[in-house]
Amino acid sequence: MEEQKKSGFVTIVGRPNVGKSTLMNNIIGQKIAITSNKPQTTRNRIQTVYTCDRGQIVFLDTPGIHKAKNKLGEYMVSVVNKTLSEVDVCLWIVEPTTYIGVNEQQIAEQLKHVKVPVILVINKVDTVKKDEILKFISAYKNVMSFEDIVPVSAKTGNNVDTLIDVIFRYLPYGPMYYDEDTVTDQPVKQIVAEIIREKSLHALDEEIPHGIAVEIESMKQRKDGSMWDIEATIVCERDSHKGIIIGKGGAMLKKIGTNARYEIEKLLESKANLKLWVKVRKEWRDNQLLLKNYGYNAKEL
Repeated sequence: MEEQKKSGFVTIVGRPNVGKSTLMNNIIGQKIAITSNKPQTTRNRIQTVYTCDRGQIVFLDTPGIHKAKNKLGEYMVSVVNKTLSEVDVCLWIVEPTTYIGVNEQQIAEQLKHVKVPVILVINKVDTVKKDEILKFISAYKNVMSFEDIVPVSAKTGNNVDTLIDVIFRYLPYGPMYYDEDTVTDQPVKQIVAEIIREKSLHALDEEIPHGIAVEIESMKQRKDGSMWDIEATIVCERDSHKGIIIGKGGAMLKKIGTNARYEIEKLLESKANLKLWVKVRKEWRDNQLLLKNYGYNAKEL
């Protein structure tokens, strides 16, 4: 008999800049949520999907909870309120401190009315001494009661596995909401690039994938709607890598293209004409301009 799986929706709330998007990117293993040290980077709910043998977690990363000062602020607060009423579990991300400020008190007041389990996640534990963590836990326990408290480092990934275990503990049994290849509801162009990169990772030797990026040169739907024409470049760091990615007689590049096209056509629900090129950009991972072009925030790498 097949083991029953768990699935559900989990929202991530907290003040701006506590590491909500960084945590989500770490869990999903891809750069999906925009991260920056500026408040209000996330202006909408960003939905990402984590699928494993146990089931599926759909994460909703909300704008940071704050007092609205304008229409945009009001919109962002309403997004948070709406999200809190639709989920199975709520993660409240905080920084490691014993000082519970006004913003945190506001969030606590809001979360006291939430009808789902609230898990406190103390982030950035890589910045403090281990023996101090109990003091932070104690300080937050005085603010409100939690189903669980998990200290993590979103930046290093420390204890993130434990957090996943804890989330699954509180999710209901049920069907998967997305197929196992879905990772986000982000812009299609971005997802297409990620699919090509993913298929490259699957096909290539271990030492190459970390040195590749994918750039979508053009993506247009034909006027009659029958097909998408997509041109993309796989960027690598060395000439020797270029040869491996292309393969003997172009075989490897063809394999990557075929596998990617299958996923892209599922995504677009349409035929796709995918053309791939390979370009060498030495040390692109150290070039801020190139990183930006390939959709990365260099500060977060």
